Amino acid sequence: PWSLASESSPCNLHAHITLSHLIARYRSGQTHAVSLLHQLAQTLQFRLEIKETVTTANVNGFFFAFCVLVDGVKYKTGMGTTKKVARLKAAELALQDLLPRLEKEKADLPKVSDIQDDMPICGIPSILCRKTPTNLQIPNAIKDQLTKLMNSQPQFSTCAATVAAFVIQTSSGCEVVAIGTGNYSVTDTMSINGRVVHDSHAVVTARRSLMRFFYQHLLMFFSKTTHLVEKSIFQHNENNSNLLSLKTGIAFHLYVNQVPSGAAQMPSKMSLNPGSISTWQMSNEMGLHVSVEGKVFSVFSTALKHSSTKVFSVSPMDKITQWQVLGYQGALLSHFIEPVYIQSILIGDLAAGDIRGMEMTLNHRTEGITAQLPLFYCMMRPHISTVPAVASSTADNGLVTCCFNWSEGDCSIELVDGLTGRTTEESPFKSGSALASRLCKAAMLHRFKLVAKEANRQDLLATTSYKEAKTMAKSYQEAKNLLRTYLMQQGFGSWPVKPMVSDNFNI
Repeated sequence: PWSLASESSPCNLHAHITLSHLIARYRSGQTHAVSLLHQLAQTLQFRLEIKETVTTANVNGFFFAFCVLVDGVKYKTGMGTTKKVARLKAAELALQDLLPRLEKEKADLPKVSDIQDDMPICGIPSILCRKTPTNLQIPNAIKDQLTKLMNSQPQFSTCAATVAAFVIQTSSGCEVVAIGTGNYSVTDTMSINGRVVHDSHAVVTARRSLMRFFYQHLLMFFSKTTHLVEKSIFQHNENNSNLLSLKTGIAFHLYVNQVPSGAAQMPSKMSLNPGSISTWQMSNEMGLHVSVEGKVFSVFSTALKHSSTKVFSVSPMDKITQWQVLGYQGALLSHFIEPVYIQSILIGDLAAGDIRGMEMTLNHRTEGITAQLPLFYCMMRPHISTVPAVASSTADNGLVTCCFNWSEGDCSIELVDGLTGRTTEESPFKSGSALASRLCKAAMLHRFKLVAKEANRQDLLATTSYKEAKTMAKSYQEAKNLLRTYLMQQGFGSWPVKPMVSDNFNI
């Protein structure tokens, strides 16, 4: 149903270069079979399913069985004494059939040396070419959306110094679905009622806005109203799972107008010498980081210990690392949908010199974890590139402590004070006199209960706290624990844990 050689556009030529790199990594044992299948599905835009099935005939003993489906085409059944082993075997069997076909079609393409210099071909694997249509469409779409928002509220334009946005790509093109700005975390004590947004860094704000977008589309799906169900980005799976999945042909991209703070902001002398990973793998630069009162510290830093009584948040870069393994949907949404990963990260700074550091941070620290993860989870490698910025990030503007958020369907932005974690009096949108943000945990729990009601999930409606609802997402929690243990074992430090009392609330 899909073909590499169906078109000869520059984007497809770039896809072939990326495919060569992905296949080479798998052949050399650097990439897990399940992870490669997910990467191929994103690169080639086919529908991938790895579903549990029945064992083949004449098999003695107790075995689990899985099979891979690519756009509905079923491949050989893989069996094993555990689900992980069976899933891996099924992926390997599928690749035995798929890879020869991919390599054959790749061999029929023109060589890179035969392509004219002005063609947008990128010579560095895993980095998107700067001139691909998608790379130009995304920042243009974000700039247009920001312009619309700021034209109606020009007094808040200085809050857009640090911007992050999520863009959905379909056959119709690219559309901005979530925007967030900001560069601060709360400085006061932890909230015990879920009404305070503790981390207001742009990428975190944008991601929570993306979660609101997911809840909106889940409500559309469970409405049972035909035109709303058709409009929803989600669909039923054909496997034995009760989880919904994204419809075929849908991909998400993340835009940030500067390299997120944390391990990605490595000294240039380190990023220029990627072969020296072993010498700095255990250093403060590659380890986990936290943000305290606008400053970033390594978890190994002695200065952090002196700040242990203050409220902190995990660095944006470490959160992105986590989302690339656990998905961007979070624990609560994991009750309804499969993990949602992004295909690319676009940095709106053509002069950025730390992209190599970001690549190594995202890809090196969690390399090899996929084999340990539960069903549906994997370490997803995003394409990383630079594109023209859509907003300035001057030092003066960066001092603004307020941030705003917006999600598709919102009539106006919401302005939040990053130091207090509450909506400001001047905000165009206010949810009530308590000034609790629409991004706070309590608001997310409210949406969770609405979806649980529409989905007739009595088990979820019976939960007595935000913490309990998150804990019940067993596969997500298993994957999260495996990730944090893996990072610690690899020498990157222990994941900072906030007091759980902050999650012991209900609505």
